[in-house]
Amino acid sequence: MTDRQLIVLTVNGTEHEVLAEPRRTLLDVLRHELFLTGTHSGCEHGVCGACTVLVDGEPVRACLMFAVQAENSEIRTVESLGSGGEPSDLQQAFGEHHALQCGFCTPGFLMLAEGFLAQRPDADRAEIREAVSANLCRCTGYQTIVDAIASTAARRRGAVTEEETTP
Repeated sequence: MTDRQLIVLTVNGTEHEVLAEPRRTLLDVLRHELFLTGTHSGCEHGVCGACTVLVDGEPVRACLMFAVQAENSEIRTVESLGSGGEPSDLQQAFGEHHALQCGFCTPGFLMLAEGFLAQRPDADRAEIREAVSANLCRCTGYQTIVDAIASTAARRRGAVTEEETTP
């Protein structure tokens, strides 16, 4: 028999009480208990980044973190982006720059970028490229992802130039 314990997770600003086995990953709890399926399960080894969420503002591989480890933390998933059914500026930039194709890796890239831009709002393209190298995409070749993130960074700084926003 497996012992389950009651944990309280704050996800996208809402507290959730979850009865979970200590060995359950944050990814499993988000998808199967809280039904937040935007966080994707890819490799389940922390390599691909499809399951990236923000935990206390830091990008984290949800497949490598136990749900019990996330208690008393602020967790953000891709569902937290945008408002009122409208996409966030970052999501819009991904569309404008064609930074997605099949879309499987997109939620992980969005959350990685959201956390990165919160810490490095003035990042240059080389720093963005280095940051996104942590996640895997099999379709886009990364350039459009870098373009979308650079465009969002420029817009958030109020330093929008035609070169940074034109796909």
